[in-house]
Amino acid sequence: MPKTLATKPSATGSRIRHWLFKSEPDAFSWEMLKARGEKGEPWDGVRNYLARNNMRAMQVGDLGFFYHSNQGKEIVGIVEVIAPVHPDPSDTSGTWECVDVRAVADMPKPVKLTDVKATPELAGMALVTSTRLSVQPVTDEEWEIVCRMGGLDPKKIKGKRRKAA
Repeated sequence: MPKTLATKPSATGSRIRHWLFKSEPDAFSWEMLKARGEKGEPWDGVRNYLARNNMRAMQVGDLGFFYHSNQGKEIVGIVEVIAPVHPDPSDTSGTWECVDVRAVADMPKPVKLTDVKATPELAGMALVTSTRLSVQPVTDEEWEIVCRMGGLDPKKIKGKRRKAA
């Protein structure tokens, strides 16, 4: 059963939540997001209601994994949500919304999907169970495990807009 927002921490307060953003690298890659610098980029073009609702639940300062789908199939970086949900500029119907994200850190050792699937503690991760969902929640435990797999200390990853706890 796919994870829902009910598995995520409460949206109240300044608690940072975690997400995973999928992108096809030939359409929009990690390197392209890094090139946008501090201004970041709208995470537009998402046309799935659950993914849109996940973005509605995001707060400025939330952190996420940047995942290359199709080619590579690996988590390659960390992003920060820098603007709250707003109308998707690529949508003329008024139905779709997006957040803006910016690159925070490279994943020193990209975490391959095969490695995620081979890790028993990650068997319930949305990346494994909801493979087609382009914007996914990530639990705190999953965040810590994947960060360590990629050579990052999850306690030291901070975005510029992260509020003190």
